[in-house]
Formats: sequence, structure tokens, C-alpha cells
Amino acid sequence: MPIRTQPVLPEDEWLVQLEVGEGGIGYLTLSNPEKLNVWSWEATRQLGVQADRIRFNDDIRVVVLRAQGRAFCAGIDLGMPEDRVTGRSPAEKVRNYYEGIRWVHERFRVFAELPQPVVAAVQGYCLGFGFELALMCDIRVCSDDATFALPEATIGVSIDAGGDLRLAHEVGAGYAKLLALTGRRIDAAEAHRLGIFQQVTTRDHLDEVAVGIAKEIAANAPLAVQSIKRTVDAFAYRGFQEAMKFEALSASVEFVSEDMPAGYAAKAAKQPVRFEGK
Repeated sequence: MPIRTQPVLPEDEWLVQLEVGEGGIGYLTLSNPEKLNVWSWEATRQLGVQADRIRFNDDIRVVVLRAQGRAFCAGIDLGMPEDRVTGRSPAEKVRNYYEGIRWVHERFRVFAELPQPVVAAVQGYCLGFGFELALMCDIRVCSDDATFALPEATIGVSIDAGGDLRLAHEVGAGYAKLLALTGRRIDAAEAHRLGIFQQVTTRDHLDEVAVGIAKEIAANAPLAVQSIKRTVDAFAYRGFQEAMKFEALSASVEFVSEDMPAGYAAKAAKQPVRFEGK
């Protein structure tokens, strides 16, 4: 099945909304609160379009990424309601997943490498892809009720959006493996202690704190700000894109395993699962 590359929902129903505010701040909002802002192929398509709009908008000097409702993003939609990847053989299905994941990575790269800095404001559940999305941002603020995890291994799939790699960069390989291999959750205090999040505040003050940081950045010389972001990222993430290509290939294999559908079904039914490794 070919990957659809353009959003299919009408724009007034988009899951990722963009608003250009005052003072050079753009607001990118996850707007599917009824489903805890779970992620999908469609959300990825929309994020790519919005990132392109931000990239070339001189009225936006800094971006605040936030979410409606009680959760930032509870991960991938386990219902997998659209864009099921198929293949005439396991080999072709792996190839199709590999190309699909690479295309997704290209959308995320546009977002992560925006010339404008991105400040994440995270509340509630920030799980799986939600955690990965937050890690793509330049500065991260969370509320004291936030919860973080990379639970992919508990449902039979690998991490495929670079969250494990970014986490290893932020806190070191050992702690990244501890979180990714166990799927365990950590709270806001632990995320702050490890340096994953730069500031913790209350839910009531989350927007205020994130926007306050954004205002400080927006008041500075935009070309200098963008140069600093480019330079830091060039050093900090050298070799990252090569690793992402390997991650796309490695993760594609799990999508033809027997463990993955068993894990998804068990998680959706809130039942335990025994993985067979096949």
C-alpha cells in the first residue's frame, strides 16, 4: 500500500493546529483531547505541513508545542484505524514499513530542525510517541503531574521515531536502555532530575511558564537565535540521521512478527501477554 503523503481530514478538523500569536510566538497544539491526543499517520502528515508553514513564516520567532486536555500524548493509537501497511510477502511488508517509517522520519526531521526554537509544554500522560515528540523539542517544560515512558517493548514493537536515541543523548545510554527495555514509567520529578525536562511547574502555571520562556527567546535577535540552535544541534546530534536510518530498518522487522499483533490486542484489551519471540 502506498503511503498517503497529504492530510485527509479537512483543516478545521486537524489534530495538529497552528496559531500565530503576538510577539513572534507560534502555537502548535495537539487537539484530539477525547483520545488523549494519540498519534497516527494522519497526525504525522499534519505535523509535516504545519512545520513547513512555520519554517518559512518570519512572523514566528519561537514555537510553543502544547496539547489540549488532560494528556499531552498517550502514544500511538492502538486501534490503528487507518493506513494499514501491507505487502504480498513478509519481505515486501518489511520494505513497505521501512519506506513508510523513513517518510515519517523526514516529517519529524523538518519539525525537529525548524530554524525557530520549540518549547514543549507537557502535562499528564506523555507516553511512547508522545515522549518522542517532546524529545524533539529544544526546551521542555512539564507539569508536576506528567508521566513519561517508552512502552513499545511491552507491546511487541521497537521504538521507531528516535526517542531512544534522543534519550541516550540527553541522559546516557544506560538510562535510555533502562527505560526503553523495561517500559517503566517515570514522574516529572525524575524527568527533571535527569535533565530530560528543564523545568517543572504546576498544571495551572504550565502555559505561563512555557510562554514566558518563549517570550524571552522571541525578544532576542532571531538570526542569532537560529544560528545558536543550528550550531548546538550540529554538534549534539552528529551521526543522528545515520542512526535513524538504521532504526527505521531495525524497527520494520517487528511489524511482521507474531508478537506485535498479540501485544497490541492484549494492550487494547488490558490483558497480559506472553511473547514468543517469533
